[in-house]
Amino acid sequence: MPMRFDILTLFPEMVTRILGESIIGRAQKSGCITVEAHNSRDYSTDKHHRVDDTPYGGGRGMLMAAPPVYDCHAAVCAMADAAWTGEGAPRRRTVYLSPKGRVLTQDYAKSLLDYDQLILLCGHYEGSDQRVLDEIVDEEISIGDYVLTGGELPACVLVDCVARMVEGVLPEAVCYESESIACGLLEYPQYTRPAVFHGVPVPEVLLSGHHEKIDAWRLARSMELTQRLRPDLLENVFPDHEKKGR
Repeated sequence: MPMRFDILTLFPEMVTRILGESIIGRAQKSGCITVEAHNSRDYSTDKHHRVDDTPYGGGRGMLMAAPPVYDCHAAVCAMADAAWTGEGAPRRRTVYLSPKGRVLTQDYAKSLLDYDQLILLCGHYEGSDQRVLDEIVDEEISIGDYVLTGGELPACVLVDCVARMVEGVLPEAVCYESESIACGLLEYPQYTRPAVFHGVPVPEVLLSGHHEKIDAWRLARSMELTQRLRPDLLENVFPDHEKKGR
């Protein structure tokens, strides 16, 4: 079965609009992945469909209440279980997008491919009632050390990052394995036609047809860029790099 992403949000149209385009959109149409957005507001029992309330103890802002979030999550789990045709139970993980979570990395995104279903909970307002987080969430993930107005954009980032590594989404694994960060180094510069732009020619080696020389040039440029822009990455690729440089 295709890997499934379920996003619990107050703004499903925002999520589906972003993830319905380009490569991720085509991957859904081809059946490589499934992406569904669910409106937590649909599970509110309040006559005005409110999903937030003032926090106990005072403080600014509103807090997402536990009941609609819990009921939405339960419905999504039941829906996925009903659609599941694999052996045993689906491997499921629920993630809360939060600046308090572990920072998303390429390596960690790759580890999430082990699951059949990722349920992504988008926080809003001042966050969510801690009781529902404790009950349904397996972990919190952040896309960086900054704060956004909601979890929708981080959820889209996480889906894009993981989904592009699902088999069939990209033509070949090399499409993501050799890219910046994924391979441990920043990606080398790339060029296309015209051969000369504003007086600057394409590096001659790329026109040589000599693949070994081209590979050597690309590795050298990757090393050079990484050393200049992200020297911290070299410590992961070459653990003794810093020591040798002293």
